[in-house]
Amino acid sequence: MKKLLLLGFAFSIMLSCGTTSKSNVKDSQPQTAENIDPKLYASTITSEELKTMLYTYASDEFEGRDTGEKGQKLAVEYLKEKYKAMDIPSPLGGDNYFQNVPLEKQKVSEAQLTLNNQSFKSFEDHVVLAISNDINISINNIVYVGYGIDDDNYSDYNGIDVKGKFVLAKAGEPKDAEGNYITSGTTKDTQWTNSRQSLTSKRNAAEDNGANGFLYLDDAIFSRYATFLQRQAESGVSGRLSLKSNTNGITMMLISKNLGEALYATIEEDTTPKVIETNLDLEIGNKSESIMSENVVAYIEGSEKPEEIVVISAHLDHEGIKDGEIYNGADDDGSGTVALLEIAQAFKAAEKAGHGPKRSILFLHVTGEEKGLLGSKHYTDNDPIFPLENTVTNLNIDMIGRIDPKRTTGSRNYIYLIGSDKLSTDLHNLSEDVNSTYTNIELDYTFNADNDPNRFYYRSDHYNFAKNNIPVIFYFNGTHDDYHKPTDTADKIEYDLLENRTRLVFYTAWEVANRDKRLVVDKATE
Repeated sequence: MKKLLLLGFAFSIMLSCGTTSKSNVKDSQPQTAENIDPKLYASTITSEELKTMLYTYASDEFEGRDTGEKGQKLAVEYLKEKYKAMDIPSPLGGDNYFQNVPLEKQKVSEAQLTLNNQSFKSFEDHVVLAISNDINISINNIVYVGYGIDDDNYSDYNGIDVKGKFVLAKAGEPKDAEGNYITSGTTKDTQWTNSRQSLTSKRNAAEDNGANGFLYLDDAIFSRYATFLQRQAESGVSGRLSLKSNTNGITMMLISKNLGEALYATIEEDTTPKVIETNLDLEIGNKSESIMSENVVAYIEGSEKPEEIVVISAHLDHEGIKDGEIYNGADDDGSGTVALLEIAQAFKAAEKAGHGPKRSILFLHVTGEEKGLLGSKHYTDNDPIFPLENTVTNLNIDMIGRIDPKRTTGSRNYIYLIGSDKLSTDLHNLSEDVNSTYTNIELDYTFNADNDPNRFYYRSDHYNFAKNNIPVIFYFNGTHDDYHKPTDTADKIEYDLLENRTRLVFYTAWEVANRDKRLVVDKATE
């Protein structure tokens, strides 16, 4: 990216990422911690360098950076070489900048299922949604758990043991006499009600309570899943990627109303959890393929509080090649990726000048975001390089190079902020103060609302930190007509906005890393 020479109190930034020179940045006299001006280092973040890198990173050469594929491998090597050129080390030591992320590429598994000597067919009565290993078992009883909800205000798991068992649950959520959902006390859909989200929430509830298998009756979506998975099975196309677990994960099947009533005749009317005696034979072959992908990690150690970590993240992957067209992903998330490189360069410039951050900075490029936040989930759930309890914040950059065409009022110079106030009032206030002091970007909180129908708070890598009560900010320009299309190319980026937004993230990270006290988490969730 850039090589930095320090001569006395003056230093010049020499470029090595496509441009040839830059205005010199000078210190007229030694600075103390109290009078260091971060503008000195923010000035190393320029639209010219961002553009040069992005035209390479989002070029056809990288083949859309599909997780686990050739283009993604080229991308991680590119990032590694940038950090080596900047002399920013890896926290993993030596030449190893890659945190391996083991994945499985699923192919559709078909179950052979017999209940009380009656056979039920794949895609007509059941589909396999998740499986870790081959299964060939006979089940004498299953546990019916009603709606399968396990929430603070309502739980179908109270007083019933499901450890090592297969559980049966159905779609829906109970309401009170006023028509409010019991879990929330409102009429708004919850994680237990929304069809797609309820699949995950109820599966997780079963797994958290120790179940080995989860049979879920949702007749409203069964036909959609069955049709889609049958087409995949017949074509032999590989399905979704998932994190590979060292332990056996739960087996999950979506079942039809026909099979649900065969398992428990009054399933539609009854919500009372109970053990059901049955004679169920189940055989499933796991057809998954192991794939290795990589997060890229680089690190500047803090000068005073090295054990406290500020994580700045962006996802390195995109959609790859579809129907012969390359999905370059210049905005999503090439913009965040090159922004992170420039922020790293600015912190390195400060360190070389003797003004390194008090807290440590981890520059985290995560893989598999487009496949379900897989790289960040691996970092937080499986292999945190630094303890999560020592992680002060996560500033996540995902799409900051364009303008949302649906945003018809306000300044062109804006950014959507999501999550800044959800866990830490301290972080939110700091973010506002930093912006008013340095960048004067219009901070738009449209998508930060709890009832945002887009649910962007749950859709990028910051969420895996937030769920662990780590304060986050998600920087986002909104979607546009080229979102997840092959037309998301580098020529459409607004580079002046990308520069200013990148500097905002740098200034925010600078303040978090250098303030005397760690951010206060005053809104932690259980």
